[in-house]
Parts: sequence; C-alpha cells; structure tokens
Amino acid sequence: MAGVSLHGVCKSFGEVAVVHGVDLEVADREFVVFVGPSGCGKSTLLRMIAGLEDITSGEIRIDGRVVNELDPKDRDVAMVFQDYALYPHMTVFENMAFSLRYRGIAKGEIRRRVDHAARILDIDPLVARMPRQLSGGQRQRVAMGRAIVRDPKVFLFDEPLSNLDAKLRVQMRTEIKRLRERVATTTIYVTHDQVEAMTLADRIVILNHGRIEQIGTPEEVYDTPATVFVAGFIGAPPMNLVPAEALPDHSARHGVLVGVRPEHLVWHSGPSSTAGAPFLSGRATVVEPLGSDTLVSLDVAGSAVIARLAPRLVRKAGEEVALSADPANIHFFDRATGARL
Repeated sequence: MAGVSLHGVCKSFGEVAVVHGVDLEVADREFVVFVGPSGCGKSTLLRMIAGLEDITSGEIRIDGRVVNELDPKDRDVAMVFQDYALYPHMTVFENMAFSLRYRGIAKGEIRRRVDHAARILDIDPLVARMPRQLSGGQRQRVAMGRAIVRDPKVFLFDEPLSNLDAKLRVQMRTEIKRLRERVATTTIYVTHDQVEAMTLADRIVILNHGRIEQIGTPEEVYDTPATVFVAGFIGAPPMNLVPAEALPDHSARHGVLVGVRPEHLVWHSGPSSTAGAPFLSGRATVVEPLGSDTLVSLDVAGSAVIARLAPRLVRKAGEEVALSADPANIHFFDRATGARL
C-alpha cells in the first residue's frame, strides 16, 4: 500500500496549458475521486499519475518515490479504463492472468490470484467465457479483476462506469463500494458524475479548467462549497444562486450571490404561519412529480429557482409558490470572484 503525492504538477499540449500547478496528498488506503466537467483535466491528471502522459513540470511521488521518469509498468499501479480494454481472443481467465504471465509469475500463484479475484467480484462462473459472451457489467468486473490480481500499490479508475446504462451504473457503484471493503488499496477514481463522487469518495477533488476548486469529504463540499462553481456542480439539482445586493456584514463590492439548495427550501403556508415572511416567492414554471417528492421550478424576479417539495403541494405550472429557508442553510458568495463569503 502507498500514498500518492503531487507537487506543482502542470501539463501543456504545445502552447495550451490544461493542468495548472496541482498539489495533492492522497493517503495510504484512501479513496479519492477526481470530479469535474468534461475538459477540466481530471483524466489527464490520472494518466500522468499512471505514466501514460508525461508531465510538463512538477513532481509525482508514489510510496515516497519520485516516478516522473518511470515507465507505467515500473510504477506499481493498475488502471481500469472506460472501455474495459479486454483482449477479445482470450477467455476471462486469460485476460485476468495476462499481466501476471508477462511478469513471469508461477502458474500456481496465477491460478490462486485469479480465483481469488473472481470470487471477490462474483465472476468465478464466467472464467471460461470470451468477452463477447459477457454483458457490459460483467466485462467491467473482469477489467477490475485484472487490476486486482496485480496487487498494486495504487488503483486508478478512469470513468469506469460511463459506458453502462443508468440501472447498471447504480449496481456497479454498489459493487465498487463492496470491493473497497474487501480490497483496501489506495485508489484514485475519475468521473464527471457528481453522484458517483459523493457515493464513493473518502475525499473529493473538484477540478475546473485544470485547477483544484476544492478538496474535502463529500459532506464538506456539499455543506460548505468553497466557490460558486462547487455550489453549482455538487448536488442534484444543484444549489440555487440568486443575485442580491451586498449585505452590511459582507464586503463584496459588486454584490453577492445568495445560495440555497432545493431541498432546503420549504413550503411557506401563508400569513398565518409562525415561520415569518417567506424567503422567496414566485410563479411555478415547471412541476416534476417524482413520487416521493416534487421538483418545482420557479421564476423569482427573473432568476430560475428549483425547490424539492413534498408531493402534491404544487400540482401544475402557473401556481404561485412561497418558500422559506432556515438561515443556517443559506450561503453567500462574492458575485465578482465566486468565492464563499
């Protein structure tokens, strides 16, 4: 097992800089997720750790050793790719055993490792099949098994669930959580899906345009987003952000953005309520019943706001809606810089 350290890591393709001075410490056995929109640099960063992409400047250490100049095979990492990358002419067993045979591991040890990984992933009945005989989820398990048998210092996952349908993605997230309990190896996982990040991570690294916006536990980045970008990226639906004038106790010269999450907006029952005046009010533009709750989109003085309310409080577009919020759940950001106030 090993930690991973990045110090001032930069990457440019010609004149185009895509990763800008990333500093990060990943602890031994920690599960860290890189998340952000397409093009934010998360996969490039992962590939630099793996040795599949040269770094322009900076330093990467694995288990305390500088690996900048080491080939991928010498870094003792195992990578699981988005497209599975299985050899189509080999059985499941042969796919999982290939890297071990390449390294000259004894046949008995190969059999032991492959059997062990297959049991962990519940694919032991499939070891004689060819990849074309497997479902997408089964292929991804084989790809993970191929990584497990190497017993690496670090697992690297590059959007491994992005090719699966929605139902299978949920199932595979559960499988990865279960795998984490059985194989506690340092892991760096890349995804553009913030739900995956929140579900799997010990800590989340949120990237934007090649820079780190925030690092924290799922609870930290959800409860106290450091920037407007994080507030708008984490959460489904994301945090509502409404422009307002600067408050007396805030020094933002160009006004503030007031943030509140959809689930923290509550139905305001009217003048007789003891809750006081509503936090905001507007006309419903879209009503989306989800069974357990209802998403209501509002037009509030020209700003779009989404509330997650109890079922059947609002039934159709056009209804007037008044909402309240606990002050503890209201966030303020500098409108010019995007920083949390």
